[in-house]
Amino acid sequence: MNFSDIIGQESVKKHLIKTAQEGRIPHAQLFVGPEGSGTLPMAIAYAQYVVCQNTTEDNEGGNASCNLKFNKLQHPDLHFVFPVNAADKKTSDNFWDDWAKFILEMPYGSLSAWYNQIGLTQKQGLISVHETTSIARKLALKSVEGGYKVMIIWMAERMNTEAANKILKLLEEPPQKTLFILIAEDEKQLLQTITSRCQLIRFAPLSETDIQKALEAKGCDTSEAMMIAKQSNGSLHKALSILAADDAEMPFEKWFVQWVRQAFLVKKKTKVVVDLLNWSEELAGIGRENQKRFLQYCIEMFRQAFMLNYGVNDLVYIQTKEENFDLSKFAPFVNPANIFEIFDALSEAYYHIERNGNPKMIFGDLSLQLTKLIHKK
Repeated sequence: MNFSDIIGQESVKKHLIKTAQEGRIPHAQLFVGPEGSGTLPMAIAYAQYVVCQNTTEDNEGGNASCNLKFNKLQHPDLHFVFPVNAADKKTSDNFWDDWAKFILEMPYGSLSAWYNQIGLTQKQGLISVHETTSIARKLALKSVEGGYKVMIIWMAERMNTEAANKILKLLEEPPQKTLFILIAEDEKQLLQTITSRCQLIRFAPLSETDIQKALEAKGCDTSEAMMIAKQSNGSLHKALSILAADDAEMPFEKWFVQWVRQAFLVKKKTKVVVDLLNWSEELAGIGRENQKRFLQYCIEMFRQAFMLNYGVNDLVYIQTKEENFDLSKFAPFVNPANIFEIFDALSEAYYHIERNGNPKMIFGDLSLQLTKLIHKK
């Protein structure tokens, strides 16, 4: 992985290259950035730069053999830990082939994309305490290149408490010439004692211009690239998913339209509540990661409708395809009287889904709240 292959994040690149050239390499670093911002490819490029003692953004000028191994993700001094289904005591090592394929094909991939890769759709992955024994064993080995050993922990906020406490001990007393790179989207979910021992490096969402250029480089025409870049919310993964229509199997728009229509009708036809409960049951069966993605989709749909209601059309990019649904006609029902309560209800539902709440009850309660909120003027 080369720094030159990474989209945007120029200030982060310069910082990492400069500190490596000056020999100022903190033993523990925390890369924090939103989905699709490039934290994982940046961590790999940085690890390659350090281990292979390179001098250019193209990761050249150092050990050629070392670079070749890195490019194939086969370097023995590069190690990864990532969320897996820990119920059967399996660790990241058991999923190495899937992980290598995931990085090579989707270096900007999301957590949900990773779960789909390993068939983990009904549960949430975890970094369990079983990983820590493997981590300690690997880092105790002598470096093959005679320099740094690198441990990249992707989605570090998915560590359970027991694993986090053992990782903390390794960060406090690291083996010599060891570089820990923790990657997270929300550092607030990490133990404060862990974040305090890491140098924090923040990644901003990618700019629309950077995403547009990346899409054009893949053969996308300029007008389509501009439209997709506006919809991506700074995530290259989301942009590439839209381009490839990866969400086709998840009819988010259909579910959203069905939901708001039924919630609106309840005031006149109370029997529609049964339809809402059936809707909730359907959503309960799509898996937690898809449930979370759907709730994020709903938040964005309500936000876009609110923008239309205020006449800020330049910020509206969503083009609905569902038959007989016009976002501009729906927009008047999303206003200052209800928008904040709707956002709070959706955010609370997301919170409870993430913490393994009963999805049927969560979506049922959310639906009943919407039946009242959607009529507020």
